[in-house]
Amino acid sequence: MTAQRRSGLGTNQEAVRRHNLGTLLRHVHGAGQISRAELTSLMGLNRSTIAGLVAELESLGISERATPAGGARQGAGRPSAGVAIAADGPCVIAVDLGVDRAVVARVGLGGRVLQRAQAPVPAEGEAWQVGASVAALIREVVEDAPAASPLVGIGISVPGMVRRSDGLIRLAPNLEWHDVSFGGIVLAALGLDVPVSLANDADLGALAEHTRGVGVGIDDLIYVSGNVGVGAGVIMGGHRLEGAGGYAGEVGHLRFDPGGRPCHCGNRGCWETEVGGHAIAEAIHCPPDKVAQLDEVLDGFDSPSPELRRTGTAIGHGLASIVNMFNPRLVILGGYFRSLHQLVGPDIEAGLADRALPAPLESVRLTLPGLGSDSALLGAAEIALEPLFVDPVAALGTALVDVRARLAG
Repeated sequence: MTAQRRSGLGTNQEAVRRHNLGTLLRHVHGAGQISRAELTSLMGLNRSTIAGLVAELESLGISERATPAGGARQGAGRPSAGVAIAADGPCVIAVDLGVDRAVVARVGLGGRVLQRAQAPVPAEGEAWQVGASVAALIREVVEDAPAASPLVGIGISVPGMVRRSDGLIRLAPNLEWHDVSFGGIVLAALGLDVPVSLANDADLGALAEHTRGVGVGIDDLIYVSGNVGVGAGVIMGGHRLEGAGGYAGEVGHLRFDPGGRPCHCGNRGCWETEVGGHAIAEAIHCPPDKVAQLDEVLDGFDSPSPELRRTGTAIGHGLASIVNMFNPRLVILGGYFRSLHQLVGPDIEAGLADRALPAPLESVRLTLPGLGSDSALLGAAEIALEPLFVDPVAALGTALVDVRARLAG
């Protein structure tokens, strides 16, 4: 009986230690470099415990000692030693899959984009063809990876509905995909067996902006993305709002005009039929084959047309429903909404003020992504890194080392 209690206690202490190790790593990841004194304060642990955890991260090749941060002191003594991400530490592959192109990057802890590549997505391509293109880009970005840098996993951002339980793409309408296991397709094309995670692009945009973008320190925010279709990622109370299956945030299909145009989802008058890529392209006489590059087309406008101003008002009216529902502090406009805001920002603000309830309107602010067009890409990196924060020892135990040699073979 005594032996069992001691065994259980040891197991529990090991679990706590690994949890603390992951929590400390998450702090270092968020800051890039941080002092031991700051870690002591943030985690509520004593200095010797923090020192032991830092030493373990160093032995795992995850962190390294840094020049003490100026002014970060423990009492009246010398500045506390700094903890920084190791130059050749673990990395992940992040994939931002768009309607017209795929961007792939090798990303290290701290959100460092180490190498990137992009290529067009085959027009009307089958999922296996797109997977082969993504695999070729992955091979390109790992070509110069240090042999000792372990690959923890792959994260993929998708413009569609992704089932949370297994990453199945239930619907990506603008790619014309239904029930596609894209993660498995990419792994098969690579000939690798590494952890792969998929999520909706707007969800990942919200995650990245909350982690290291314009939403740092703001726990109630919504990232609204225009990427041919319209979707939203929601952070409430500091946590991603995903829904039972992972499909939360389909704001483009909120009923906007009951007598409006048919939507590809089967309903009529969805918000997306007024502010989606195809509707905007029609309003500005943009050729259908340029819809996926709508942000670039809009950047060429010097001043807004009356049609674009009406679109701005419709965006504001739709945002009002979202603000009334969620009461966020921040609404981030991503995708082609960034370019639209530059042209019709006052119309968006006026439309929002016209329809939003006074109380939630008082606390909300509209802004643009702090990470520019990389929000979804860096969000994909975040979900790929998550196992490392849950249990660094276990994640590194299954990580792929010298991925270049494996892919070459």
